Amino acid sequence: MRITVIGAGAWGTALAIAFSRQHEVTLWGRDAAQMVDMQANRLNRRYLPDCPLPERLHLSADLSEAVMGVELALVVTPIAGLRPTLKELARLKVDAPLLWACKGFEAGSSLLPHQVVAEEFPRLKTIGVLSGPSFAKEVALGLPAAVSLASENYAFARDFARELHSPLLRIYANDDLVGVEVGGAVKNVMAIATGVADGLGFGMNARAALITRGLAEITRLAMALGGSQQSMQGLSGVGDLILTCTGALSRNRQVGLKLAEGKSLEAILQELGHVAEGVPTAREVLKMAERLQVDMPITAAVCELLYHHATPQSVVESLLGRTPKPEFGHG
Repeated sequence: MRITVIGAGAWGTALAIAFSRQHEVTLWGRDAAQMVDMQANRLNRRYLPDCPLPERLHLSADLSEAVMGVELALVVTPIAGLRPTLKELARLKVDAPLLWACKGFEAGSSLLPHQVVAEEFPRLKTIGVLSGPSFAKEVALGLPAAVSLASENYAFARDFARELHSPLLRIYANDDLVGVEVGGAVKNVMAIATGVADGLGFGMNARAALITRGLAEITRLAMALGGSQQSMQGLSGVGDLILTCTGALSRNRQVGLKLAEGKSLEAILQELGHVAEGVPTAREVLKMAERLQVDMPITAAVCELLYHHATPQSVVESLLGRTPKPEFGHG
C-alpha cells in the first residue's frame, strides 16, 4: 500500500519507519532543511537520533508530490497542526482514506480530532484514529507495541488494521472513536499530575492511586461524550495511561517532574524541545468537564498548577484533602 505520513516529528518518523517494513511509505515534513538533512544522514537527528531510517523510506518536503496517488494519508502532527494540514490536503483534493495520530482537544474550540476532520472533510467516510501506548523511540527501533485503530466505520477500521498490522506493531480495530480519542488526550494531563507526585517523593502507592483515579476521570468524560467504558479498559485507555504516567520517555511526565523541582512552565517547555500535549489539553479538558458537569479534580488541580501559579505542594495537598466518596457511586 502507498502510505504518506504527514509530519516528521518523533511519532510521525517512528510510524513511517514501522510501516515502511511492509509498505511503500513517504514521510513528509514541513521543514525543507530538516528533510534534506534527514535524507543526507538517514536519521531524524532532531527527534530520533538513535533510529536509522530504512533506505526504502522516501522523504519529501513537497506535499503535492508526497500525496500523489496515495492510498492512505496518515496525519501525525500536534493537535494544533491538524486543521491547517487538513486544509492543505483539501486544497490538493486528496480523497484517500485518512488516519490521524494526534492526541488532544483543539485549543479554543475544544473539539476532538475527529470533529476537526469532520469539519474539513465532511464527505469522507474512510477516516479513523491511531492511538495507544507507544513511545516513538521504541516503535522506531522495532520493539513490540500494540495500538488501536478506531473509526465509526468499523469495516474500514477492521480492514486497515489488518493491512497495517505486523508482529512488531500490532493494531486492533475499534469502533469507539470518541473513547479512543478521549483516552489518548486526557492521559497526558494525568501524566503531568503523576510526574508532580513522583517528583515530590510521594511514592509508588500515591502513583498507583493517581493513575487509578485518573482513569476514573477519563472514563467519566469519555462516557459523557458518548464513548464506551470498555475502551477505557483497553489499549487507548488504561494501556496508554499506565505508559505515559510511568515511562521515562513520557514528555508529559517530565513536565510534572520538573514542575515539582520548582521550574517554570516556560523554562520546562523550552528545555523539552518537544510538544507536551497535556499542557494545552488540560485547559480544554477542564472547560469541557465544566460544561458537561463531569467531576475531574485531578485535571482541575493540574490547571491550577499550569495556569494559576499554584505550587506543586498546594495542588497535591488539595487533592489529598478532598472529602472521600464511594469509589463506584452510591449503588
